[in-house]
Amino acid sequence: MKRLPKISIVTPSRNSVTFIEDCIRSVLDQDYPNFEHIVVDGDSTDGTVALFAKYPHLRWISEPDEGQSDALNKGFRIATGDYVGWLNADEYYLPGAFQALKQHAHRHSADVIFGDCVFVGADGKLLRLKPEPSLDKNMFLFYGCYVPTVALFINKRVIKEGLLLDVGYNYVMDFEYLARLVITGKTFSRLDRVLGAFRWHQDNKSHDSDQRRKERLRVQKRFTPIQSDHALDLFARLYQAKHVVKKLLLGHYYKQLRTRSYRGMETRWFHGPKDASLSFDEYLRKVGYSN
Repeated sequence: MKRLPKISIVTPSRNSVTFIEDCIRSVLDQDYPNFEHIVVDGDSTDGTVALFAKYPHLRWISEPDEGQSDALNKGFRIATGDYVGWLNADEYYLPGAFQALKQHAHRHSADVIFGDCVFVGADGKLLRLKPEPSLDKNMFLFYGCYVPTVALFINKRVIKEGLLLDVGYNYVMDFEYLARLVITGKTFSRLDRVLGAFRWHQDNKSHDSDQRRKERLRVQKRFTPIQSDHALDLFARLYQAKHVVKKLLLGHYYKQLRTRSYRGMETRWFHGPKDASLSFDEYLRKVGYSN
């Protein structure tokens, strides 16, 4: 019998009481016994820490930190799993995510495994599907980070090499980190399944497009030979076109179109009846996923 890989989930939090219980439940309710959930809290003052007492399985610390990247690094260092997931406090996993990772990991010994995600509203209702192609080095470096962290699992051997996040980034730390892994030759394998839900709400850092662009350009100047802002913006548009073509050829836009009829569907399966996960599996099949 193949050994069941241990999965460590690291969640950075700071005053996250509104959403973090969904995050915790989505990990705990996975049909998977060999996991740990590490929450690294940045000295919250809104009741987040008191909520942890409801969940004795959690490994958590609460202390001042230097931001999200610093918190993630703390969690990555103490994680004991074979694979480490990055799950922000306002996000959550979808049913079957860990089982799908296990099956894929047995077939593909990659440094990074990633799948697809859905965007949901603050209320957990489905907004849209975000299917992505496999990793293409130049498309990733010039277009930007299309690998969703909510559907990302890193092989522990990568972290053991000392490859951690750069605390100098506040908006595109995921892009910088994964670009560094790409440049250093780490292998990426795409899992054809929706693994997580990215929650779109008014406090998302993703809303600050100007700051994100500045940090994106910083990363691109570091990892590519092009140093002109204008040229990098041009390359971003060119590789965006390539990204669109790849998604067309893979049938991803068909999946997105089919998802429109499910807009408003409840995705917080851990709050529903026991067959709620089966309903989500039916949705996946209806829009074109094979597993």
